[in-house]
Amino acid sequence: MDVILIGGGLNGPALALALARAGLSVTLVERLAPERRTDPDFDGRGYALAHASARLLDAVGAWGAVRDQAQAIDRVVVSDGRAGEGASPLALLFDGAEVEDYPVGWMIEDRYLRGAFQDAMDAEASITQITGVDVTGHEVGGSGVTVALSDGRSLQATLLVGADGVASQTAKRAGIGRMEWSYGQTSFACAIAHDLPHGGVAHQFFMPPGPLAILPLPGNRSSIVWTEAESTARRISALDDAGYLALLRPRVGDFLGDIRLEGKRFAYPVPLSIAHSFAAPRVGLIGDAAHRVHPLAGQGLNAGLKDVGALAEVLVDAYRRGEDIGGLDVLQRYEQWRRFDVATLALATDGINRLFSNDNPLLRLGRDIGLGLVNGLPGLRRTLMREAAGVTGDLPRLLRGLPL
Repeated sequence: MDVILIGGGLNGPALALALARAGLSVTLVERLAPERRTDPDFDGRGYALAHASARLLDAVGAWGAVRDQAQAIDRVVVSDGRAGEGASPLALLFDGAEVEDYPVGWMIEDRYLRGAFQDAMDAEASITQITGVDVTGHEVGGSGVTVALSDGRSLQATLLVGADGVASQTAKRAGIGRMEWSYGQTSFACAIAHDLPHGGVAHQFFMPPGPLAILPLPGNRSSIVWTEAESTARRISALDDAGYLALLRPRVGDFLGDIRLEGKRFAYPVPLSIAHSFAAPRVGLIGDAAHRVHPLAGQGLNAGLKDVGALAEVLVDAYRRGEDIGGLDVLQRYEQWRRFDVATLALATDGINRLFSNDNPLLRLGRDIGLGLVNGLPGLRRTLMREAAGVTGDLPRLLRGLPL
């Protein structure tokens, strides 16, 4: 076996498919059963996919199954203000029609994306799926790695990849520590139905306690990511749905008409967490196991899919050259490729959150003027749109729409 993958969320299946389609054998281990991961009922979760991320999904055979359920993000409005008072008139507008990589992104519900990955893996003979078990340990040897499962079985492979989240046990067992701190914020996620159409427009509204994202879903529905200070968040979490909506309505405003909850409500702490290394002998990390940044830009999944594209390319190229794909020299190529981009994203999201998540009147004036100035510079605006679409920088082949 070439690769054992721990974690069947989204990044793990994407990497499994990319490697299998290039000729490597993969075993994916996930503690949840497939029926729990692919529940067809809408639970309120959705993701913003950058244009380049959609290319990767297409390359691994998942995009065709979700394209009809995806909502194009045609425009993005970035503004600043307070709940109940509306946004500053000095807003920044990104129109996807101004760039060639149109649209800049897509919104897709979690249930459709997970289902598409599951179906694609089920159809791929080079992927073995082991579900309903935990990984209890792993041991690295000179030519491979042995993984112990909670049901008594053991697996051997050349490489182990952890896609097991921000509390990655794979990383801990490999002796990889993390740089972490809390923003003292909590993010709420839910979906709403509304009376008026959203027009394919995504809104990023910065308020003193934290940002609010209103992201278009198919139909008269939107995905909400709403960040508050931890002290306030504890009180909000204790509210029933009516009380929750009573606080959400003045933050959203009335441009969508009346709003109603669809699906479940979720609440997540907001840390910055980056692994000290993305690689160790015979071990690689992707997604939240490697890094987790502030959710304000909705880049968590997109950053994880960049990891998928980069690691898949490094491994497949090494495999074709006859190199040891679990060798540290090979895995460090992946880390060197991704480390700078992750650090840049972490610094950018951290700086934006600190700049906007306060009520300092001088800073408010400065940032509102800044948004207005950027809006008046078409060249800079288009550059930022291409960044949001994920089509700049040293992109892996899969994110450029090219085969491995």
